[in-house]
Amino acid sequence: MINLLTIKDIDAVAMQEDGFDIALALRHHVLFMLLDEKVYAVLHPDHLDLGFDYLSKCELDPEITLLDEASYERLHHKILELKTEQSFDASSEQESEEDEEELNLTEFLKNSSDILTSETSAPIIKFVNALFYQAIKQGASDIHIESLEDVGEVRFRIDGVMRKHATIDKNITPLIISRIKIISNLDISEKRIPQDGRTQIMIAKKSLDIRVSILPSYHGERVVMRILMQSNAIPTLEELGFNSELTKQFRELLQYSHGMILVTGPTGSGKSTTMHSFLQTIATSEKNIMTAEDPVEYNAENITQVQVNSKVGLTFASALRSMLRQDPDVIMVGEIRDHETAEIAVQSALTGHLLISTLHTNTSTAAITRLLDIGVDKFLISTTLRGVLAQRLVRKLCSKCYEPDEISSEYAAAYDLPVGAKIYKANGCASCNYRGYRGRIAVGELFVMTDEIKLLIKDDASDVEIRAKMKELGMHTLEDGLKELLLTHETSLEEVIRVGVKQE
Repeated sequence: MINLLTIKDIDAVAMQEDGFDIALALRHHVLFMLLDEKVYAVLHPDHLDLGFDYLSKCELDPEITLLDEASYERLHHKILELKTEQSFDASSEQESEEDEEELNLTEFLKNSSDILTSETSAPIIKFVNALFYQAIKQGASDIHIESLEDVGEVRFRIDGVMRKHATIDKNITPLIISRIKIISNLDISEKRIPQDGRTQIMIAKKSLDIRVSILPSYHGERVVMRILMQSNAIPTLEELGFNSELTKQFRELLQYSHGMILVTGPTGSGKSTTMHSFLQTIATSEKNIMTAEDPVEYNAENITQVQVNSKVGLTFASALRSMLRQDPDVIMVGEIRDHETAEIAVQSALTGHLLISTLHTNTSTAAITRLLDIGVDKFLISTTLRGVLAQRLVRKLCSKCYEPDEISSEYAAAYDLPVGAKIYKANGCASCNYRGYRGRIAVGELFVMTDEIKLLIKDDASDVEIRAKMKELGMHTLEDGLKELLLTHETSLEEVIRVGVKQE
């Protein structure tokens, strides 16, 4: 007798018992599940003959069941996931005992290419799972999958720098991308327009959010996946890596109940992390903290976060305007990029709110010029602006393999360094995965609004004049910070040049 069940949420168990071969069962379109401690064999309605043929030779005696089509597909995918995760976990445990932990994905794909038939085949699922695992293990912030002319390529962004990870077969790349689309709830049939989505993965019993962006290119689609962090991964002010004097000034600025604090720097300089660290420092049950972000990069539990979506009219300006009707104490805006957003931000800072946001400028003092260019009045800038932090992230030398380096007279003059100073350069070893660097440290300059600067703004002083005045007042600049890291052997001259800030 065959039962007909309709199950919306299936908690399937891929069973591995004597007389039961899961691979053989799947080839005969037979699925096994455990429901209420009872074993069921689920047959595909279109392949009953194959199913009964397999069950007649199977040592198990399960209850035979049919599911509706949607439930059957969910169960099928669930069993595939469990099957590949078991083999993946086994390989992960085995490799963790060895010195070289990295999975050879290229070799894996070569061995499995004969059974790669769809985006739901086991090797594709295993490859994508392994990709996430290795990215987390190596500390990558982004995973890039590119379709080139003859091959596909996987690259990781580690410590702000792109690093090639694997080369994959041209025919396999679309299947991997389709698998990523499936787990991100995107349209696998649409390959002509960009798509954005999110997915969530579990690694070492920790849940991680992944932001997925898919873009059509000349040779096929390319995928960039940003690994987003949870609130417990947000560093404290001390853990950001700034020197103790800067950290002390941050705390003083964050004590204000109103005004505007800005963080500047290029893309990838850690602005979002710094702002969230600021918010966590002042977050209490007595404060209503709200953010407008694009995208939401940290999932913080104790603040209200709004995802900006310009496609439906939810811009930074409209989100900020709506937030002001939600009785906030502290507002964080992902970026001030136009006159409307800047005007509302300044007005909210003027009317009793503490506002934290970012600008794209190279130095802290250039923020004033940028705000003037956007159309903010000089009076409002000098009245509302509390301080501006400009920051960079610098890779730290691996302490186990760095080696002595020499400074040429040309670089010594360009970066105001003493000729013959003892510095070190990257080398590379197994400990740092042969990159020569391990981790990053923040370096920054903090411009705090003073009465002298307010007078300069009133007199239409240029950025150069304001910067010169701040140096007179003792501002520790980005150049000073980089030079200090170089001479204390925290980083290399190559990294100082890459960061791109030199003495003016």
